[in-house]
This record gives sequence, C-alpha cells and structure tokens, in this order.
Amino acid sequence: MSIRLLASLSEVAPAQWDALHDDRNPFVAHAFLLGLEQQGCLREEWGWAPHHLSVWDGEELIAAMPAYLKQNSHGEFVFDHAWAHAYAQHGRDYFPKWLAAVPYSPVTGPRLLAREDAQRPLLLSAMAQLCERQGLSSAHVNFHEAGEDAAFEHEACGGDWLQRIDVQYHWRNEADAQGRRWQDFDQFLAAFDHKHRKNIRQERAKVARAGVSFRIVEGRDASDADLATMHRFYLTTFAEYGNHPALTLGFLRHLARTMPQSLVIFLAEREGEPIAGALCLRGGDTLYGRYWGAEVSLPGLHFETCYYQGIDYCLREGLTRFEPGAQGEHKLARGFLPSFVRSRHWIADPGFRNALRPWCRDEAASVRQYARTLSLHTPFKAVEAQTLATATEPGP
Repeated sequence: MSIRLLASLSEVAPAQWDALHDDRNPFVAHAFLLGLEQQGCLREEWGWAPHHLSVWDGEELIAAMPAYLKQNSHGEFVFDHAWAHAYAQHGRDYFPKWLAAVPYSPVTGPRLLAREDAQRPLLLSAMAQLCERQGLSSAHVNFHEAGEDAAFEHEACGGDWLQRIDVQYHWRNEADAQGRRWQDFDQFLAAFDHKHRKNIRQERAKVARAGVSFRIVEGRDASDADLATMHRFYLTTFAEYGNHPALTLGFLRHLARTMPQSLVIFLAEREGEPIAGALCLRGGDTLYGRYWGAEVSLPGLHFETCYYQGIDYCLREGLTRFEPGAQGEHKLARGFLPSFVRSRHWIADPGFRNALRPWCRDEAASVRQYARTLSLHTPFKAVEAQTLATATEPGP
C-alpha cells in the first residue's frame, strides 16, 4: 500500500473514487467535490486548498478522505474559534490545519471512504502521522456518520481523537409499530397537536392566498434560465447578510449536467414570475436543503419554500428524511426534531489535547441537555412525540 496526497480530485478517476461509497450521499460524489474545485467555489483567499488523502494498493484506490488544508475556519460549521484564540494567546499557530469535510456543507455523510471497514482506521492513522510530519496543529473530521465512530476508537486509528457533538433539526418519516409511514401532508399534520397543526395550515394558506404557486425543477429538466434564477436568489440571501457567496452559477450548471438525479429546486412563482427559490440535493433516502433566496417578502414564504414544499416532495417520492440545513429552533414547531451531528479532532500538541478534553466533554453535556430540553417542546401529540424522540436519540 502507498499513501498519496492529492491537490485535486482530477488526479483520481471518478469511477475509482465513487467505488468507495454507496452513492447515497451526493456530497461525497466525485462530481460534486471536483465541481467545487473547477467552478471557482474554493478560493485561495477563503482558505481552502484541496489536500485529499488517498490509500492505494498498486494503482487501485482502496481508501480516501475528501480533505483540505485550511488557513481559517470559514465555511465549516463546526466552530473552533476559541481553540484558535487559545493557540494565539500562547504564541502558537493554529493555522494551517487539516480538515476532512465537504466545503460549505454541514451535512452528515461518509468521510472515511474505503472498500473495507478495516481500512478506515488506517486512514485516520495516516492523517495523524502526516499532520505531525507536516507540522500542522491539528486534523479534523466534520459531520461524519455515526457508523464511523468505531474507526476513531480502534487501536489502529493513530491517536486520541476528541469528539464533539452538536444539534441540527431533521424531519424523519419513521415507521410505526405496524410499519406504516405518513403518506401525505395531511397524515403528517394529523400527528401534530391542535395548536401547531392550525399554525401550519394558516401559514400555508397565507402563501396560497398571495397567489403563489410552486414549480419543482429537477436537474434533468433544469433550463439555464432556471439555474440562473436560483443562483440570483442565492446571491440575494448572501448580500442581505453581508456574507461571501461561494457557489458560482457555473457550479449549478455543473450539478445539473453531471448529477441531474441529485439536484432539486423549488421555485415559488407569482403571476408567472419566479419570486423565491430553494436549492436542495437528493440522496438515497434523504432530501438535503442547502440554500434559499427571495426577491419579495411575504408572510410564510420562507417556511413554505424551504420546509413544507420539501416535506411534500419527500412524502410523494418516498424519501424518509429531510435535512433542511444547520441551526434554527423555529424548525422544531414545523416538525423537524433535534438530531445529533458529530465531529472528531486530533490535536498534535499533547498539552493542548489534554486541555481540550474536558472542554469537549463539558460542551457535549451541555448540547445533550439542550437537546433534552428541546424534546419536551415538540409539536407532536404525546404518542408520536415519544416514538420520534426515541428514533432520534444518539449513541454515546
């Protein structure tokens, strides 16, 4: 076996890379990651430099991690500003660091891509060794799957990987004791208590009375005008909050061309003109909400475009999960329950590693208490709430 660091995914054939995952998560697809590189989304001034880790048996790729050298913490969604500040206070450099993640995407998915489970700890061991050899402060794996936890605990993983957790809000269509799931939006609402059910119906009615209709555009049917419209809405949101938009129109065109089965856009229209849109990606059983934007302000438009249209789509298409993005307690009242997300961190300096261990432990206890508090305020009736809370309870 040999280890290679790749400055671009163009150095790997798409078929080799995609053979390492089950194709259910679009964010680790070769086309998605290479598109970010080639369509101007990973800019040097924003601190992203591809530094993918790969393991080869001769010329056969057997394991890999999408990874980047980072000069800052921009676009990661696992916040470590306090760690960087602590390093600076001690006259040390926290950056560059090494990050295994999908840029700008706080979406759980596979990070330790491998043909066999036994090869996943070897990826982590190689990452830790190379991190130390290159003089980097740390290595990080963000939003990895729960099933990959075992690799971080394996004796061959190469060190002590600290764990952090956080909470997102996800919709799940869990089967009941008889194996039944919600079939339509009315069945979904029937699980709500009266107050929350009434509020959602009122929100949807306001949008309908305003004369808004929706057109769902999947990648295979997306015209260039549709893509340009969605990108314009995306730019509007970032301008509103004073942030830098990372995704280019070229990247959306790339997705429509190379991953048509994954791209889903919800366009809100009034009098035949688009006024808002939400960009999503579709996986094996999950819809992932990523970006939205609007050029008008209407009561309920955001909730209808970003949440209710997505739930409707999942129910029609038989998808059982909808992850509408990071943060947002307002999602709870609309049927998105707290779910835990994970990250792991290898700190090269033993002194800093030992200091951060109780910090991570205390943070995790606080996050778990927060999630327990949230679970007491779901919009569902008592029986449904208990079933759904059990379904989203995380492992240790």
